[in-house]
Amino acid sequence: MPESAEPARPGWPRWLILVAVLALAFNLRPTAIAIGPQLRAITDALSMSGAEAGLLTTLPVLCFAGFGVLSPGLAARIGLHRAMLLGLLMMVAGQFLRAATGSAVVFLAATALALAGLAAANILLPSLVKRHFPDRIGLLSAAYSTALATGVAVASFASVPIADASGQSEGWRWGLRIWALTAIVAVPAWLLLAARDRPSVGADPAGDATITIRDVARTRVGWILALFFGLQALQAYAIFGWLPTIYIDAGYSPATAGAFLGIATSVGIPLAFILPAYAARHARPIGMMVVIVVCCLAGYLGLLIAPTTTPWLWAALLAVGTSAFPVILTLIGLRSRTSAGTSALSGFSQSVGYLVAAPGPFLVGVIHDATGTWTAPLLFLAALTVPFLIVAILATRPRLVEDEVR
Repeated sequence: MPESAEPARPGWPRWLILVAVLALAFNLRPTAIAIGPQLRAITDALSMSGAEAGLLTTLPVLCFAGFGVLSPGLAARIGLHRAMLLGLLMMVAGQFLRAATGSAVVFLAATALALAGLAAANILLPSLVKRHFPDRIGLLSAAYSTALATGVAVASFASVPIADASGQSEGWRWGLRIWALTAIVAVPAWLLLAARDRPSVGADPAGDATITIRDVARTRVGWILALFFGLQALQAYAIFGWLPTIYIDAGYSPATAGAFLGIATSVGIPLAFILPAYAARHARPIGMMVVIVVCCLAGYLGLLIAPTTTPWLWAALLAVGTSAFPVILTLIGLRSRTSAGTSALSGFSQSVGYLVAAPGPFLVGVIHDATGTWTAPLLFLAALTVPFLIVAILATRPRLVEDEVR
């Protein structure tokens, strides 16, 4: 399949781009993930209401939807690498600020700032891979998905122990601050890349007419990927946001509950490397999609029926369900011919997808508050695996967004 892409420019060796991508990818989830295991400590310390706590767990998808749609246009105006650097700096600033404040409102605003930067980087990564590694989309998607999954696992396992090791009464602040420090490590590589960046308003670097998000909104592939992304994001953020609390309510300590979340995210590390490569090699990986969704359903049923019996197994099965994320990032690159097409398709599918996902974590909290148990919320999430499976299968149909736009 012919593809247009921008080769690495002089002074931009591929190894530098790869290092920058992997360092950034590692830091793309701790901003959101570190909240879950420490949610009660944070809400108690800041005297958050139930509505504010629900908003906190929903902020990732709201910010991804609201700010992600602006990312392709920003990258066209200031340059792709400069836009990535700006997103990274917003992540660092927001995380430092929320770890220092004693105000619930400021904490929410700082979290939104960090997540806005995260959203920009998240949207633009597939386009960056398409531009610099058009012949290695499956491999590079697998590599940065693995780095991303590693960041998820480390944040899940380490946030509470780091908070406890600080020896402070509000140790959760260090459980958040540490991820701002790890994000700083990625800044130098992006400074080097951004220094020679150029805007590309009006055309793809290869010379093709730019495809806009509005163009993608008129395509079938855009809507299928948006729904797929939305349903997998709903499941993932409900799991990341509420799984520790489910285990705590089942009788486990916060540290143990965080460890179970760590299991869920650790299982995702090898899957993040294997599944994108598999998806890139197979025209229609329908069987893989069925396995992913069925495992997700089995994890919910396990938590519902016997949460304290093999709790690690339910966490691991849910991890398989969340592995749909690196798969769809790979599909975004495979369903477009140019980096401009990838950027527009990524921006549309992720922004609309996060709007679809946004009510999920919040509704889980509302349903739990209304019923006083986790039965109804888990049944709600289990029921959503049916449309999840349908759009996952539809997303495997080979098609290119540029062809549908034309």
